[in-house]
Amino acid sequence: MNNSNHTGLPENYCGRILSGKFSDELKQRVSELCHVFNNINDIGSPAMLYLSAWKEDEKIIWYEHIDRRFASLLGCDCRQAPECLRKAIIDWRVYRYDDRINPEIHEEILTREELKNVRYGLRKEVEKKGSAEAIYKIAMPGGKICWLKDQASVETFSPDGICLSLGTLIDVSKEMAQKDLLEKIGFFDELTKLPKRNILHRILEINIGQYERKHIDDFSFLMMDIDYFKSVNDTYGHQAGDHVLATLAEVMTSCKRKEDEIGRYGGEEFYGVCIGNIKSSFEFAERLREKIAAYSFAYHEQNIPVTISIGVAAASEFIKVEMDQLIKLADQRLYKAKQQGRNRVVGS
Repeated sequence: MNNSNHTGLPENYCGRILSGKFSDELKQRVSELCHVFNNINDIGSPAMLYLSAWKEDEKIIWYEHIDRRFASLLGCDCRQAPECLRKAIIDWRVYRYDDRINPEIHEEILTREELKNVRYGLRKEVEKKGSAEAIYKIAMPGGKICWLKDQASVETFSPDGICLSLGTLIDVSKEMAQKDLLEKIGFFDELTKLPKRNILHRILEINIGQYERKHIDDFSFLMMDIDYFKSVNDTYGHQAGDHVLATLAEVMTSCKRKEDEIGRYGGEEFYGVCIGNIKSSFEFAERLREKIAAYSFAYHEQNIPVTISIGVAAASEFIKVEMDQLIKLADQRLYKAKQQGRNRVVGS
């Protein structure tokens, strides 16, 4: 089967190595792979194959070969694919575990902006390891979400200073959508629609990881409790109490930024994770407290006064951030806020 065009280059070739000043060894390898990939595409492989390349000392990456289906998915031609992919990425996920020590799978998530800042370092890691595996969440034209599993091996051509990534992309949208659905069922509180306590470990794990890798400068954990909530149930009834909890969740959610998190810890206790220095986290907690104190919690034409107390603890207060110690410090400060008269925020 002849997979070359009239220029002598492989069919669908969109790269720069075969027409550039590179070694014969590198050119031969690229030409062989492009022909092999074209043949595999012709037999209808469900995987989308690609061959990407980059110079070891540069950040720019390009494709020598790319499956037409992938370019079509991004709504562009093959030469535009690297830039279109960078713009389409919502997040990048890698899953790690060591079944000899701990069978639990750890999910590392980087947003598009975070990925932009560490892409060069990740490529160096891939070069050293010789392989890569990750899942990309991308926004396709029209707003539809697609998940692509990327598996690749890496070859280095030192005389040229070039690395080649021989990869496959497989659409795993159905599997990831099912995973998200199961997480929403298991991790979100039915009454308040907020993340429950059993997802808190994962939220803090992600933020601690981002803090330790210096992707964020600081973050704080907030422990919040409704003041005198028992008297709300005793005076107005448990349905009124449920109404207060659900409305409180809506009020707090309206105050947070996209990167912050609000969840239900249990009963009348809530938690928050605020990205930024401790001053901004304290100000965020104060906004929550003031908004709730001023809000009219009406149930069956009865106005129910509601206030909250908040304890704030920042990651930067610790030499080594430990999840349990962060929660414990915020809880101690919440208790102090209660002791000092409630309806207040206590931080460092």
